[in-house]
Amino acid sequence: MDEAPRNGSGEAPARFGPTTRRRLLAGGAAVGVAGLAGCLGGRDGPVPAPEVTSDRIEDWRQIDESESTAFEQSYGPVTVRALERTRIFEYAPVADALAETVDVSGSPVVFFATRIDLRPAIDGLPAGIGRDRVMSEVETAAVDAFRAQLRNAGIEDVQVVDEGITTVRSGHTATAWRLTGAYAIDGAIPLPNGTTAEIDRRLEIGARLGVWHDGTDVLVAGGAYPTESLIEILDAALPDFVDAETAIRGIAGAETAEALATDPEEFDVEVSQLLISVA
Repeated sequence: MDEAPRNGSGEAPARFGPTTRRRLLAGGAAVGVAGLAGCLGGRDGPVPAPEVTSDRIEDWRQIDESESTAFEQSYGPVTVRALERTRIFEYAPVADALAETVDVSGSPVVFFATRIDLRPAIDGLPAGIGRDRVMSEVETAAVDAFRAQLRNAGIEDVQVVDEGITTVRSGHTATAWRLTGAYAIDGAIPLPNGTTAEIDRRLEIGARLGVWHDGTDVLVAGGAYPTESLIEILDAALPDFVDAETAIRGIAGAETAEALATDPEEFDVEVSQLLISVA
């Protein structure tokens, strides 16, 4: 895989290395989630929220947080409960810019962080569940859950295109995936002559996902971003006599136009750095 681009501060997105775990299995999600979380001991009370330690999160807005029982299942004499807590963020500058220009809700630039906790711990489970098998199965469950999260964010046709490994900031090794999808922009932009131009375009989306075990819990983190320039997508939908950036500056100001003109590679860097910072 080509080396990922760096931003102005010299940071690079999480890099993929050679795949060392088996490819994803088809199914077995319940056992997978059960097997990985909480292997160093039990925990009482609520599952701690996953933390995004990168300063970059300041530009993101948390839009939802959920807690649920992923499943409850008996293994011989032991009943295990896998509990998860998820935080969902949108990149505020782009979400606000789209709302101000084409009057759409939501954003194609989103980020998710999840902590999974097993009760009781893995050392309380019956023997016979191998770690390699469990890790592959929890990864399968994580990919399926990530697809569902992206669908909820309006991103469709999600496909896995690459799998590898990366090292997160805590020093743990994560299995990492690249994915693709599409996001529909459907709205209207006011024009200088008092009319509006309808926008009905499918935006190509890239996404990254990572799953790792931190010695206590399973952490799942990932995000999605446009691989095409938003300002160019809007410009292509406007009449020839209208320049999108000029029109948007007049409608909503320079900051809005600059947010929509962000280089897609910068979104990739942003999501990558958030991913490896989750703890």
